[in-house]
Amino acid sequence: MGFIDTRAAHTFRPDKLAKNNLFETAQMFCDIYCLEPGQAQKLHAHGGATKFYLVLEGEGRFTIGDETRDLVPGGLAWSAPDEPHGVENVSGQRTVLLVTMAPNPN
Repeated sequence: MGFIDTRAAHTFRPDKLAKNNLFETAQMFCDIYCLEPGQAQKLHAHGGATKFYLVLEGEGRFTIGDETRDLVPGGLAWSAPDEPHGVENVSGQRTVLLVTMAPNPN
C-alpha cells in the first residue's frame, strides 16, 4: 500500500495500447494506459461498474455513450455502469491516461 511514482508505468507497446497496473484491490483497479498514435481501445461496456479516464499526457478522443470528445491533459471522461465507452489516440503524439474502475471486475 502507499505511494507510487506513476511515471514508471509510462511504457508503450508497438502492437497495441499498454495497460500498466498501478494497484488493484477487491473494490477497484487503477491503471496507466499508454497509447501510441493510432492505437485505440474499442467501444465496450462493463456491467455494474463505473470507469474513468484522466488524460495525463497527450490527447485522446473519447466516446462515452453517444458523445465523442477530444480531451487534453486534465480532461476526464467517465462512463456509468453498462454505458459504452472507448478511447482512440488520433494525435501524432503519445497519450498517457490514468484509468480506474469500480467495482473491480477481476
